Amino acid sequence: MRDIRNIAVIAHVDHGKTTLVDELLKQSGTFDERDETEERMMDSNDIEKERGITILAKNTAIDYKDTRINIIDTPGHADFGGEVERVLKMVDSVLLLVDAQEGVMPQTKFVVKKALELGLRPIVVVNKIDKPAGEPDRVVDEVFDLFDQMGATEEQLEFQVVYAAAKNGYAKMSLDEPNENMIPLLDLIVEEVPAPTGSDDNGLQLQVFNLSHDSFIGKIGIARIFNGTISMGETVTLVKADGEKVKGRVSKLIGFKGLERLDIDKAGHGDIVAIAGFETIDVGDSLCDPANPMPLDPLHIEEPTLSVTFAVNNSPLAGTEGKFVTSNKIQERLDFEMNTNIAMNYNPKGDAAFEVNGRGELQITILAENMRREGFEFSISRPEVIVKEVDGVKMEPFEHLVCDIPDEFSGGVIETLGKRKAVMSNMVPMGNGQTRVEFEIPARGLIGYRNEFLTSTKGEGVMNHSFLEFRPYSGSVTSRMNGALVSMEQGEGVAYSIFSLQDRGQMFISPQDKVYGGMVVGEHARENDLDVNPVKAKQQSNVRSSGADEAIKIIPKRDMSLELALEWIEDDEIVEITPISIRIRKRELDPSMRRRAAKQKKNAEA
Repeated sequence: MRDIRNIAVIAHVDHGKTTLVDELLKQSGTFDERDETEERMMDSNDIEKERGITILAKNTAIDYKDTRINIIDTPGHADFGGEVERVLKMVDSVLLLVDAQEGVMPQTKFVVKKALELGLRPIVVVNKIDKPAGEPDRVVDEVFDLFDQMGATEEQLEFQVVYAAAKNGYAKMSLDEPNENMIPLLDLIVEEVPAPTGSDDNGLQLQVFNLSHDSFIGKIGIARIFNGTISMGETVTLVKADGEKVKGRVSKLIGFKGLERLDIDKAGHGDIVAIAGFETIDVGDSLCDPANPMPLDPLHIEEPTLSVTFAVNNSPLAGTEGKFVTSNKIQERLDFEMNTNIAMNYNPKGDAAFEVNGRGELQITILAENMRREGFEFSISRPEVIVKEVDGVKMEPFEHLVCDIPDEFSGGVIETLGKRKAVMSNMVPMGNGQTRVEFEIPARGLIGYRNEFLTSTKGEGVMNHSFLEFRPYSGSVTSRMNGALVSMEQGEGVAYSIFSLQDRGQMFISPQDKVYGGMVVGEHARENDLDVNPVKAKQQSNVRSSGADEAIKIIPKRDMSLELALEWIEDDEIVEITPISIRIRKRELDPSMRRRAAKQKKNAEA
């Protein structure tokens, strides 16, 4: 089948990309009636299914009217922008999904900028038109303004618009048409997406855009063929990004159809395939004709903006819950991750610690969550932004932040963000008692802010952000206002003590939870840290007292998820992660050392 269309689906997080791909797979006739299908078929790993977000870019292929349509489903969250950047070079057009109610959001701007820079002409899909508060016409105007603002060409501004409700399985070219099926969108893709350039008769030019790993066949490169053909067992030249050339044989050639990967013998220009047989293959590398190797330009991926330290867990409870606890095991797992995730990197830091650099907190916490599920036990420090020096000037990453807030809370949010060095760039009433406020803020200012934002908007606010650029360092930023309740003793939490401590702040532990000296057991209601004893039991006596029969009422503890814990901690605290528990502790476990350090810090600030 030589008539090919290559397209990527891009959008802000939760605007319906994976649901749209589901419907295209179902309605194109890719599955038989006997095939079992489920919701969000392309979200393959457990965390994607649990959270309802796409983390890894994945490709599929459907056959429709004698045309092979290769579709790439991309992540919507800004932290996984590295995945989107590279796959856009594999395709000839993009489906840009925009929510009919929310409209243009930060990640929409990020992906549109990348697509327009590559000269792609998007097809705009206004999704979720079934929402009662949806305003499709306003959203189309917003998209046009965004394209114009991003410097789109005349041809790119003449984009096609499709109105859809992917969850209900229909798309249509105008709002007046009946709600039937996705066929109008499939027809438009065949008509509007340019056929691949290049020719089967030219020398082989193939570039790797994604990586996979198989324990039997090793590293797999997912690539697009720009010119020529490639066959199973053929000898080709691998050209690395640094110019190094390695000859090798294609040991496995894999094609895609629906959710399946199929062994194939040969593929031609324009197709997307997976290739094995080259252990050193990497993203951006080219496979070329050995007689006349002509590599393609290497890919540029934006660098990480955030770093944390992964270290061996050395708390008093170390090794009691995890299966893999040594630095060698942690390093092996990080090496495995870096094999396929080029938006992250790491550097050894001392004997038992590693500095891991990524694009954001979510990307790093997803890695940590995967590791704990695999049986690893380790600790993570507070995230820090990566500061670089340009012409003698300290530069730090800035983010574009968009907050949708109920009107009555907007003043408080603007005031709090002002203390975090945010500058308001736009404020628009959205109707329904909501206001959209946009800011430019140092990435440091966002560390630890999400929980405070949800509290100050009573859970009704929505915040999204994406990387903007590196700018001159903006000075100190305020962080957590409350101190910590720190255990002085080791043992198990006792209801009597926890009941007495509830007046001091919010607890992170319940009765019978294991604690140790230096472990943070709660958030203090005041600014300072407080040493407490959560394991002290009530003294028994045979003398009856007036309070003997008082009922002890324990307020439910605050459950600290991995993301919450990482946002909450300060520089002198560490998150301890095991397959069973997430604990927070002080770096210095000895109370007298902690007090001395706090005193020195106070004197230095004075």
